[in-house]
Amino acid sequence: MTAPLIAVLGSINMDLVTTTERRPAPGETVLGRGFAMVPGGKGANQAIAASRAGGRVMFLGAIGTDVFAPQLRAVLTGSGVDTTGLRTIDGPSGIASIVVDDGGENTIIVVGGANTGMTGLGAADLAAVAAADILLCQLEIPVPTIESAVRHARDNATTVIVNPSPVQRLSDDLWRHVDVAVVNRGEAEHLGGALGPVPHVVVTLGADGARHRGPDGAWTSVAGPAVEVVDTTGAGDTFTGALAVRWSRGPAEALRFACAAGALATTALGASASIPVRADIDSILAAGT
Repeated sequence: MTAPLIAVLGSINMDLVTTTERRPAPGETVLGRGFAMVPGGKGANQAIAASRAGGRVMFLGAIGTDVFAPQLRAVLTGSGVDTTGLRTIDGPSGIASIVVDDGGENTIIVVGGANTGMTGLGAADLAAVAAADILLCQLEIPVPTIESAVRHARDNATTVIVNPSPVQRLSDDLWRHVDVAVVNRGEAEHLGGALGPVPHVVVTLGADGARHRGPDGAWTSVAGPAVEVVDTTGAGDTFTGALAVRWSRGPAEALRFACAAGALATTALGASASIPVRADIDSILAAGT
């Protein structure tokens, strides 16, 4: 089966990751154990995850003109992602400040930088969306740009998958153009009835796997493999990228594959650095762990 062509429209950041025994309470100072700079951003993470999982991926996004920019471009190309649609905007690239505790849980602050300059799509961007089998979006770039891409995708029979994170209000019209919404528990609760028009809703459940609501309204659950968690950063993005790669094979197979990928992403520190390749995903599925 030919690998799907996936256009990912979204953010790319440099993640500044600090590890500590526990995350500080408001006004408290705690000692950190380590620090690392790891390329991330929900868009880039999902693009890398889709590529490593076996998809053909083009990334549509923006980097700045700072010292982080060459590293951000390199992590995409090094993972086989087509960066023809990666534009450069004068100023800083996006960054995320992340604190990870010994339990693998994290707290994140994102500063958009060049991502906020994604205020429109050019002819080449629209052509990439039209040519793709799947358009995959998140909400770390301006929403009007996402709305434009989603409508163009629908006009050209491109399947639309949206991960509405960080949660914000989207128009009812946009939701009517979405084929698949991927949310976590908190996002599902916050969005509530807004997801009603979406035919397929996938809710990630952390260590409990994921569940899917189809057009008939029925829910089905898929368990994830058991792993030793080191850092949950990027696990949801890994799940979403992998889901896009297998979506054409049906929700059940796509969720099983995505749960395995997401679980593996929690076994190493950082976002893009922890994203597994297809061989590792296939291996843990074959092992049945």
